[in-house]
Amino acid sequence: MMNWQQLLSTKRFGLEERYKIAEHNRTEFQRDFDRLIFSNPFRRLQNKTQVFPLPGSVFVHNRLTHSLEVSCVGRSLGNSVSHLLIEKHPELANNTLIGEIGSIVSAACLAHDLGNPPFGHSGESAISTYFSEGAGKSLEGIIKDKLWSDIVHFEGNANAFRLLTHQFKGRRKGGFALTYSTLASIVKYPYESKLAGSKSKFGFFATEKDNFERIASELGIIKHDGEAVHYARHPLVYLVEAADDICYQLMDIEDAHKLRILNSSEVFELLNAYLNEEQLSSAQEVFKTVTDANEQIGYLRSIIIGLLVQQASSTFIANEEEILRGEFTEDLISCLPDKTKSAYEACKKTAYKKIYRSKEVADIELAGYKIIRTLLDYYIEAVQSPEKIYSRLLIDKVPTQYDMLADDLNIRVQAVLDFISGMTDIYALDLFRKINGHSLPAI
Repeated sequence: MMNWQQLLSTKRFGLEERYKIAEHNRTEFQRDFDRLIFSNPFRRLQNKTQVFPLPGSVFVHNRLTHSLEVSCVGRSLGNSVSHLLIEKHPELANNTLIGEIGSIVSAACLAHDLGNPPFGHSGESAISTYFSEGAGKSLEGIIKDKLWSDIVHFEGNANAFRLLTHQFKGRRKGGFALTYSTLASIVKYPYESKLAGSKSKFGFFATEKDNFERIASELGIIKHDGEAVHYARHPLVYLVEAADDICYQLMDIEDAHKLRILNSSEVFELLNAYLNEEQLSSAQEVFKTVTDANEQIGYLRSIIIGLLVQQASSTFIANEEEILRGEFTEDLISCLPDKTKSAYEACKKTAYKKIYRSKEVADIELAGYKIIRTLLDYYIEAVQSPEKIYSRLLIDKVPTQYDMLADDLNIRVQAVLDFISGMTDIYALDLFRKINGHSLPAI
């Protein structure tokens, strides 16, 4: 059984030999948060699609604003859970790190989407299908089996763990050198790609398997029996997942209203379903003075987030023992009270039918597929024949941290994926246009 004393650690990945609790005005987990905020990969999220195309005349969420909001909700969830844990187990009050759960979850939430490629989830699919059914299939049998399994199931969560822990060329050991607990809290699917299944979900590439196993061993995370590497989740993963679920579901509904994909009556019906009679009555009083529909929807959203945070925290505590035994197989949202769960499912159903299959979303997915596949075509060919003049021209455009000229083809292929998955939508589009001769620099 896992225990909180071991699960919460300030040890930094890659800096173990210099491990000590530094004396400064920030905790180690607050340092994780700040380190992520000031990083280039985090900044690039502002130009990565969340669901809808990047804003024109109407502002909608991108990966950066989404991650910031998830981090806020994650902090609330973590703070709530830390208080409830101390109420349930008074002896935990002696562990000063229990009070830092909110900071750990908040930092992990900032990092949870760092590995997502351009153009939303369609970017993941564009990469994986390029190798499973596109031109990249010619590499099957040429590159290592484990890498092949990783890339035909390409997953943003596994890519985030690589980005945070891998020592890229010319960069420091340990990647971001985050704390073990923050790193473990982002790994939503703590197993290798061999177990990815049809949904292509897994938590770490073969190149980072040893990194994850070292972290899991240090934190006492339970390892399941079997031929493939498979661990239980770190308990705080459930809070990161819940914060993400809460935000994307509610904020996608709000964005759809601003884009007029959903009308006001549809949105009010969906959001009101979360509330009891007292909450509805209180909202109606507020709406006597707040008459703007967008402001009303924002007000309802804030009430619902508070409700979901409280219920998800209570659900976590109610299932704590099962979570610590590594036997809890649900997500927190699916275990909420019936009324809340029903309202959430209605939002989810509407989002799938009217938002995720809308023309605007389909257009960005189609464009994203074309752009990513074209870039992969050029760069995979370039790293297979780096001696060619055109190949060198392409490779010269790549930052030196990506080892495009490594002796091993496997490393070169993974460097291509690191480069392309780290692009913003705008950079990918610009490079696509330049490579195809559709855009020239100003003369």
